[in-house]
Amino acid sequence: MTVNRPRGTRDFLPADTARRRYVESVMRDVARKWGYSEIITPTFEHLDLFTLKSGEGIVGELYNFKDKGGREMTLRPELTAPVMRLYVNELQSFPKPLKLFYFENCFRYERPQKGRFREFWQFGIELIGSGKPDSDAEVIALADALLKAAGVKGDMKLGNLAVIRTLLNGLESEIVSKVMRLVDKKEYAGLEALLEEIGAEEQLKSDLFHLIKLEGKYILPEVIKIVGNIPELVSFEKTLRLLDAYGVDYSLDFGIARGLDYYTGMVFEVYAEGLGAQKQVCGGGSYQLIQLFGGGDVPSTGFGIGFDRIMEICPLTPPSPKTLVLISKPDVHLEAIGFANELRKHVPVHIDLMERNFKAQLSYANTINADYTVIVGEKELEAGKLTLRDMVSGEQELLTLEEIIEKVA
Repeated sequence: MTVNRPRGTRDFLPADTARRRYVESVMRDVARKWGYSEIITPTFEHLDLFTLKSGEGIVGELYNFKDKGGREMTLRPELTAPVMRLYVNELQSFPKPLKLFYFENCFRYERPQKGRFREFWQFGIELIGSGKPDSDAEVIALADALLKAAGVKGDMKLGNLAVIRTLLNGLESEIVSKVMRLVDKKEYAGLEALLEEIGAEEQLKSDLFHLIKLEGKYILPEVIKIVGNIPELVSFEKTLRLLDAYGVDYSLDFGIARGLDYYTGMVFEVYAEGLGAQKQVCGGGSYQLIQLFGGGDVPSTGFGIGFDRIMEICPLTPPSPKTLVLISKPDVHLEAIGFANELRKHVPVHIDLMERNFKAQLSYANTINADYTVIVGEKELEAGKLTLRDMVSGEQELLTLEEIIEKVA
């Protein structure tokens, strides 16, 4: 009987895995250099951690189950809520701001398609404890730096939800949530129908559609004409000046709504070249979630990067270490193991595990495209040396172990 992998999951072969691990290491290195520390949360959590954040409607998208104690659990569908739970459980007394990052797999039960899987990987940043423009600017600049380090080119779009919420002030919170979701999905026909249904004033409709279709770098004066110079825009303008200092290339788009109620102010998204319709690779903003999970009123800013999507267009390839095959005959196999142990401190080494003859071992070295072979024979041992063969040029020479290490490491 053949058992196939579950739908919406993938197997990563050695070359794919090496490439993914290399890009991961590049991104981790950038995050650490910006002063962020890595955390790991459980693969499964209590179901209510996510229904508190996103509502009962999310359950249909989850891999949820009851454990043997009858508790409602789920595989994590994202990482922000677990990090907030971790903060409330473990980190409230730590100095602020807390600068954390994670790189983990997540699970969603949805229809698999190009760029979307049921098991996927997310790289994310959470800066907890500061709602200042400097914090927003650093988080955006770090997202930009991470994508650039991975060789991904994209358009950075910034918005501010306080502007739309100022326009919608006075509407019921449920209506505001519906408006934000329609704006986020750019379902303008649905938005117009909703505004008609609630009897919205013509000025509100005109201002809202004008606002959400404004795009460009220098549109703040136009926005101020619509909502006035509200305090949130003064703070947002400072964030933009800081981003200019960081050298981040961005444009403004007040049609970005993120579609989630917990975002409070600045929001941003990055759309990468070369991905077609599913081109968003990064999204985030400033939010308030900690209070929902039993903590205080603590501002936070963060983002998530869809690692699987960026791997589709990432040009980085891992450096290839030299590969060496150690060839020996049965009567000197034990000595060969000792040499392999020493060589492995400096270079990847294969040694025969199949009791192949000399010719078959050499053929295996050719098959795996080894850079070198080291031949251990009776004559070599008597001379206190080994034969190093360059598998590309075919040249070989008798060298001491130390000379071989110096040459191939």
